[in-house]
Amino acid sequence: MPLTKQAQVETLYADHHGWLRGWIRKQVGNSSEAADLAHDVFLRLLGRPAVIETREPRAYLSTIARGLLVDHWRRSELERAWLAVLARTPEELAPSPENRMLVLEALIKIDQMLDSLKPKVRQAFLWAQLEGMRCPQIAERLGVSLATAERYVAAGLRQCYAHRFGDA
Repeated sequence: MPLTKQAQVETLYADHHGWLRGWIRKQVGNSSEAADLAHDVFLRLLGRPAVIETREPRAYLSTIARGLLVDHWRRSELERAWLAVLARTPEELAPSPENRMLVLEALIKIDQMLDSLKPKVRQAFLWAQLEGMRCPQIAERLGVSLATAERYVAAGLRQCYAHRFGDA
């Protein structure tokens, strides 16, 4: 009788958790962060709908961990940038701790949304939104047709809408 997904994850955890935590610790240089990220790997496995079948469990686990590490590093980079902005903000204008966290979470969601776009779509969207460039300028700068530049900007807007309101 094949093992259930939960039993498979329990077996992977028992057999490889210590190794995975050590591997992640080498990447992040911090035992507590490594423990949290290793835990997140197994939570991700539990959240997957399919049964886990792997012949190379350490390669499988480290692949999942690499994705989580990338997310961790990106979040840390965003957090450092946000803290640098806050450090330059006069105290009387500084947001409350609750608002600081809300802004950081919003920045992380925006970063994830932007990362989901193809590079040219992301660039066209950012030029339109942040620099106020019009589609003819974007088309010229990217070396694409006006219709393509319009599709790129529209794709960025659709992605924003989907992230904000769901795929409906």
